[in-house]
Amino acid sequence: MSASPRVLRLALADDQALVRGGLKALLSGFATLEVVLEAGDGQALLDALAGTAVDVVLSDIRMPGLDGFGVVRGLRERGDATPVVLLTTFDDEALPLRAAEAGAQGFLLKDASPEDLCEAITRVAAGETLLAPVPTDPVRARYAYRDQAAPTDTFSEREVAILRLLAGGYSNKEIARAVFLSEGTVKNYVSEILDKLGTRDRTRAVLKAITLRVI
Repeated sequence: MSASPRVLRLALADDQALVRGGLKALLSGFATLEVVLEAGDGQALLDALAGTAVDVVLSDIRMPGLDGFGVVRGLRERGDATPVVLLTTFDDEALPLRAAEAGAQGFLLKDASPEDLCEAITRVAAGETLLAPVPTDPVRARYAYRDQAAPTDTFSEREVAILRLLAGGYSNKEIARAVFLSEGTVKNYVSEILDKLGTRDRTRAVLKAITLRVI
């Protein structure tokens, strides 16, 4: 008889009480997720986390006072490596890169489906990094790539993170800054990714990775 999945303990911060309540209600629909801590601003979240252990932190980016980026930096400065997923209603292409630079493990738009949100939480809790929004099924359908042959090898966590940044349109220099590697090392990773996917350029690689659910 298989063991029941572990319930992930979550902290949730959003300055809008209605939004916070809605997210909590949405998350409570999953048996593997439990919100054990809530806060209406970044500083209150940091203070509460000092005395309560959680598996994943979900924080709005734009809050009065200490914003979501400040929350991540505050946690990292005091040696707290708890995974953080930053949430926003703003589809700004610069936000995922800023989230990565701050030390967050995930970035997601608030209009993501409940299933995508649950997947993102589960994956960052398992040690993965989601540096761009998780593609939804309509997005996968819209960008379906004609070549759906399997990759020649599996992808490491670092390669998946780089693929997600490629999907965000970031240059090798920007990716290097986000994942703390040299630009030359990132270039080598990109070449290896293209080889594994059997594609000639970055755009085709991203489209095929989305189609094959690599990202």
